Formats: sequence, structure tokens, C-alpha cells
Amino acid sequence: MKLLKDILYKVRIDEVVGSTHIATEGITMDSRDVRPFFLFVAIKGSAVDGHLFIEKAIEKGANCILCEQLPAALSAEVTYVKVSDSAESLGILAANYYGNPSEKLSVIGVTGTNGKTTVATLCYELSMAMGHKTGLLSTVVNKVNTQLIPATHTTPNAVELQKLLGQMVEAGCTHVFMEVSSHALDQRRTSGLQFRGAAYTNITHDHLDYHGTFNAYIHAKKLLFDGLGSKAFAVVNADDRHAEVMTQNCKGKVYTYALQSMANYRARIIENALSGLSLTIQHHEVYTQLIGEFNAYNLLAVYGIAMQLGWDEMSVLTVLSTLKAPEGRFQYFRSHSGIIAIVDYAHTPDALSNVLDTINTIRSGNEQLICVMGCGGDRDAAKRPVMGQIACAKANKVIVTSDNPRSEEPKEIIQEIVQGLDPIEKRKVLTMVNRDEAIAAACSIVQHGDIVLIAGKGHEKYQEIKGVKYPFDDFQMVQEILKQQES
Repeated sequence: MKLLKDILYKVRIDEVVGSTHIATEGITMDSRDVRPFFLFVAIKGSAVDGHLFIEKAIEKGANCILCEQLPAALSAEVTYVKVSDSAESLGILAANYYGNPSEKLSVIGVTGTNGKTTVATLCYELSMAMGHKTGLLSTVVNKVNTQLIPATHTTPNAVELQKLLGQMVEAGCTHVFMEVSSHALDQRRTSGLQFRGAAYTNITHDHLDYHGTFNAYIHAKKLLFDGLGSKAFAVVNADDRHAEVMTQNCKGKVYTYALQSMANYRARIIENALSGLSLTIQHHEVYTQLIGEFNAYNLLAVYGIAMQLGWDEMSVLTVLSTLKAPEGRFQYFRSHSGIIAIVDYAHTPDALSNVLDTINTIRSGNEQLICVMGCGGDRDAAKRPVMGQIACAKANKVIVTSDNPRSEEPKEIIQEIVQGLDPIEKRKVLTMVNRDEAIAAACSIVQHGDIVLIAGKGHEKYQEIKGVKYPFDDFQMVQEILKQQES
């Protein structure tokens, strides 16, 4: 229980109706979760306006309403707090309610279109190996030291986020590495959170279904760096052409990493093979189990973060050589018959291009590369024909299938993927609505030494169709199919 006046600290208040000397048993932005003596925060979302549920929240026992617009009829038993930005206020309220946990932790945020899961996860693994109690907030999973907490969003909502950080403080964590999505930044889910540092991987075509324009997408990512304090640091990819824009107006100290440009932290790839990467980082030769140029960038970002945290360089490089990629990020195995299957979360044009380029770099050229791909429903439709063209340009055979169609018709999504292909490209393409049948088809046409890439879902253990999530694991499925073929 906290007093309302205490959790309103630092909130920009326009008007208060009622007493702030009342007990608050919890905070929520979802009227369905309201309990007696809860504070309900009414937020105008992109789909639903929380102000429409104020009366319902009061009926369920809310004793305080924070909103941008006061209801026409006010209850004498309820305190109303009017603000100009409910979403921004929610983060501050939640931080106060849970004791401002980020002030007791070294929180590092990682943003970018591609690579943020890998960078955040590798930082977590590195930190744990260096002896620090560590938290992780990622697309794949949340962790409090070794305790696993399933992840439902790339970045939790403001209340869940502060609660998780509070658990990390209680568990003795000193460091937290978190993915920070553009949605979370735009919706102010990180409001009230104090970052010690932030990292930027890259920005490419994605999420325009939400942001509307590419400039709006860039602006959302930029909010992470705009909010850094003067004692914080930023580690950014100097080879990405938007890096300079990202750190304009950043009060923190900016450090760069690159493979091609001049930068504070530099690397050079010596050898790139299915067995791993050999590279130099700041003139130190390092062998790692990760594969591909994109992972060289990821490793360099991790190195730069570690250096800014003041960790011992040689210890960091030693641990980096032992780390493996997160689940569903260029996850591969070789069957007994010599067929190589790769599962990757590549769901953007740039990510798909990077994975295919990596495979083409390390293969001899004699083997066939079959790409199974699709695009998610209710998401940015503009990238669909682009991804189809990329797959056809860089694979020998392409099987276009369903990803997570969600509320859309799978056949229509597939049609949008193939509509931009020319007649020659279409000769390479098969279309199959059922993803399991598409994976089985790919496995049936490969021979010894051939490579199957299954792109799009990566770590996900489900397929979402018409609002229902069905069990579906790309990696498990391709393993089982190849084993059945060999038995």
C-alpha cells in the first residue's frame, strides 16, 4: 500500500479533484484488472480510449482516476487527477509505486530494427559470466538472474516493467539489459525509467503499419537517446546511416562501433564459416561460435557496452568467444544426411537479406539454398513484395507460406508477397498456405549438402490464426521431418 500523494511525485498535474492522502493498493491501465483501492489510468490508445472505461473502473473499486479529460459526472468518493499525458504519467506513477528500481540498477536499453534481441541476450550472458547478478527483458524471455519469466511483448507495459525491475532489485541484480521497441518508446512505456546507457544497432523498413512513416519510426527510436542523462552513455553503429540522427540532442556521451567506418570500437572479419566467426576486435583476435557479418556487429555492440560499464577487456573477449546466439537467431543443425537447416527470426527485408547473404557467403555454391518464408498479418504490408523479391534474388528456390496471419487471410498475404515478382522469379516460387506442409516440401526437395532456411518466426512456439495461437515450433518441426526422412 502506498499513499497517492507519494506516487504522484514528479507527475505533471493539471488539476486534482479530491484528496491525495488516500491509500493506493495498485495501478492499472486495464479496467478489467481493477481491484478495490486501485488507481486507474485512462490512456487514449491507438485502438481503445481508456476514458470510456472510467465508470467501470470505479464500479470495480478504483478510488483514484488519472486521466486527460475529467468525466462529466464526478464521484465524491473518488479522487481525480487530470494530466496532459496519461501514458507519460503512468510510467512515473509505476516507478514511484515500486520504489524507482531503475535508480538502483545499471539499466542498458538496446534498440534498432534488427539485432536487439541478440545484443541484449549476449550482454546478459556476458554479465552473468562476469559474476554479476543480472536481469534480461527481451522478445524471447525475461530473466531475473536464472529465473525465467515468459515474455509477451518486446517491452512490457509501464506497470509490468517497473514490477519486473523491482523483482530484480529484490533478487540482488546489479545490471539489467533490455530490448526497447519503437512501440514502447512511442507509447511512453519506459517513462520513469533511468537508463545508465543505450545501444543502437540499425534501422530499416519495419512497423510502418503502426508508425505511418519511416521518419516517425526513426523519431520513436530516437526517444531512447533523447531521454538519456548527462552521465549516461550511448553506443551506436556508425556504419548505419541513421546513427548520427539518432544521437542528435543526446545529453549522454556517445561512442561508436563499426566494421567499415572510423569508430571508437572497430572489428574486422577474418573468416566467416558455419563453424563460427573469426575476427579482430580492437586488434585482438577472437574466435566466436556466432555466424555472419550481422553477428560481428552484434558482438561489437556488446563489447562497446561492456567497455562503457568498465569491465575488464580480456575477460570480456574471453567470454564472448564462448557465447551462442539466442534461440531462433541463425539457429541451425546438420542432419545425418548432410542437410543443413537454419531457423531465423528474419521478418524484415533487411534481416532476410542479411541472413541469405550470410548463407551465400559461407556456402560453396554447389548446394541448393531453399528459403521458406512468409509475412505476418496485421503488420506492415508494404514490406511483403520487397521480401519476396529479396528471397528470389538470393535463394535457389522459395516456398512462400503463412507466418502468423492473425486476422488476415493467408492466401491474400501470400499473393501480396509474390505480386511484385517478374516471370523469371516466379519460376523459383512455390506457394503453400500451410506452414508445416511448406517446411515438409522444402525438406523433400533437398539433397546432401543443401541448405534450408526457415525464416520469419524464429523462437516463436506458436502460429497465430484468427485470434488463436496454435503450437508451432519451426526448429522442432524441421528436425522431426528430416529425422523421419532419414529413418
